[in-house]
Amino acid sequence: MTSPLLAPLREPRFRALVTGRTFADFANAVAPFALAFAVVDLTGSAVDLGIVVGARSIANVLLVLFGGMLADRLPRSVILQGTETAAALTQAAIAASVLCGFASVPLLVGLSLVNGAVSAISLPAAASLTPLTVPTPLLAQANALVRLLSNVGRIAGAGLAGVLVAFAGSGWALAGNAVLFLAAALSYRRIRLPHGVRIPGSRPLSELAEGWREFRARSWVWLVVLQFMIVNAVNAGALRVIGPLVADDTFGRTGWGLALAVQTAGALLGGVFAARWLPRRMLLFGVALVTVDALPILALGETPYLLPMLFAMFLSGFAIEQFGVAWDVSLQENVPPEKLARVYSYDMLGSFVAMPLGQIAAGPLAEHAGRSATLLGGAALVVGATAIVLLNPQVRGLVRRAPISPAAPG
Repeated sequence: MTSPLLAPLREPRFRALVTGRTFADFANAVAPFALAFAVVDLTGSAVDLGIVVGARSIANVLLVLFGGMLADRLPRSVILQGTETAAALTQAAIAASVLCGFASVPLLVGLSLVNGAVSAISLPAAASLTPLTVPTPLLAQANALVRLLSNVGRIAGAGLAGVLVAFAGSGWALAGNAVLFLAAALSYRRIRLPHGVRIPGSRPLSELAEGWREFRARSWVWLVVLQFMIVNAVNAGALRVIGPLVADDTFGRTGWGLALAVQTAGALLGGVFAARWLPRRMLLFGVALVTVDALPILALGETPYLLPMLFAMFLSGFAIEQFGVAWDVSLQENVPPEKLARVYSYDMLGSFVAMPLGQIAAGPLAEHAGRSATLLGGAALVVGATAIVLLNPQVRGLVRRAPISPAAPG
């Protein structure tokens, strides 16, 4: 018997999609690491590094809504081919500038803006393409497998980036990064969708407004996005800003790296479990499990020792993966396909805006109120936001539309 998790791989279009997304996630894990050391080698300035890395994030925020609109107008596989090819070209240009000695901060900022722009355009198209590549009964397994392999790609990318930068230099790491983006583009070329998938568009602003109406028409959609604006902001501040400071004073930097790796391991196991555990009220259980995300924050604030931290991070990664699969399946089953990418883009916009806000606010709050109080307050926000969303009747009542698909003989 074929494992339920692997059942979607019987579909050729899904195999092409998941291969492309894994290569893209692999490449996106290498990109910021290699770029950061390219800037450090060039100027050694933290200010320059912030400007170059921040340029990509700014482009993400500004263009993700446009990406959603474009993905609902044009064939999504074609968009992905184009964006990954453009990403390969920009990374190749950055690599050439570093290897040939003509790199400069303005050039790196300009190319990072382009790279961030194509990333913003590709994200809604990639997220909304899954239901077009598998039968509806396999949506849960397909989303679990996409997320599982994406995590594998991120882990492998982070490891490869460190090796390439250490032994070959940032320029060659960026060149390898360009090859990974090109591999993603070639994988997307193998996706063959039925005629008629293309959605004709009218005017950009009216299409964005139509996407906004679809987004706010369901209270469970915008409430969960608001919930995750809070959760993402708290996590960005607690785990990316305060966490390393606490680790430096307690269990050390190596322990902190291990904690982050254990969280990813929890997510990997969570992806396997999510493909098998298919409750009828997926969204209700997924949202409720977000409360587990408060555990690492509580551990940092109250018991900053390595073993409790590892346990909390593992549970957090496992639980959030259950939510991620439930969220994707709920959107894909209930939002019309021709509007799905735009709804995803509003969801992504909330995440992109929230994380830098949390990172900016965390430092001043920790200095003013103390690290422990700030972390405890953040954990309370995660639990409180989740509890409010669970009061919503639509969140509690939404059920899976597709029957659970048994594994086919293999």
